[in-house]
Amino acid sequence: MSHEPIDSPTTWVADHIKKYVESDGARGHLFHGAPTLLITTTGRRSGLPRRTALIYGRDGERYLVVASNGGADDDPLWFHNLLAQPRVRVQVGADVFDAVARPATSDERPRLWEIMAGIWPHYTGYQRKAAREIPVVVIERGPSRAHDDLDERA
Repeated sequence: MSHEPIDSPTTWVADHIKKYVESDGARGHLFHGAPTLLITTTGRRSGLPRRTALIYGRDGERYLVVASNGGADDDPLWFHNLLAQPRVRVQVGADVFDAVARPATSDERPRLWEIMAGIWPHYTGYQRKAAREIPVVVIERGPSRAHDDLDERA
């Protein structure tokens, strides 16, 4: 991702990102008491880096985020982007790192959902109003070896 990321078009999210980046996460890491990270995906159509702020949880060394889109019936665009290209850039506080993101499996999701609903109880209401199962996304540091092998063969 060599271009400067394009931040969320939602004004309050873009303002949150700006504060987060300018302060290395000192301002913006907590959002209404919940920890947030910045995730940069690659636009599936444009190929450009797209950045948004998300509430996160932890499962051991893994980070967790929820593709809630506020309970809308459609998944958020950042989720579609990471399905097309799972390599992402993440910022947690001042720590910036490359990672691989994927939806939680059906076996993992119930436990991971409970972790995230415990951090942001609004997710429960979002799920009730959504006509879809809201995905939980697992983020792990570093590029995936399997993806490296695929890139070398391409």
